[in-house]
Amino acid sequence: MEAWMFHLHLIAAISWIGGSVFMFALGITLRDKKAQKQVYPHVGPIFGWFEVGALIVLLATGTVLGVDYSLFSQLFADGSIAISDAVTKKFILVVILTIVTIIHFVIAYKTNNTERTKLEHMISRASSMLIFFLNLFVMHYAIVLRNIL
Repeated sequence: MEAWMFHLHLIAAISWIGGSVFMFALGITLRDKKAQKQVYPHVGPIFGWFEVGALIVLLATGTVLGVDYSLFSQLFADGSIAISDAVTKKFILVVILTIVTIIHFVIAYKTNNTERTKLEHMISRASSMLIFFLNLFVMHYAIVLRNIL
């Protein structure tokens, strides 16, 4: 069961991070406002629901793996132990990433096919960039944990 959970977690992580990289690249390269208004209303909802599914799988399989490997007992333990440090940092990053993703998703869902306010636009863009960079740090600590385990 543990092997299946790990593989499912890995597939969901690839989907989550790959999608994030794609949308980040799309946001940087698609500079034409007219093209953005044609692409985002179609791609955004498909991508958003796909990513929500991937995030749910990640959180569920991550919880199962955390229990199976007894990682939750390492949370906030002595930070001088490599595994405790990695688990705590990854956990904190995942919590932040989940909150930022929910905020981004709510704004994106609420404003799809409508004009965003300046604040909504700013929060949406900032949260999108934050999600991209947090993914890289979460992936780093996932690699660290896998090397330790």
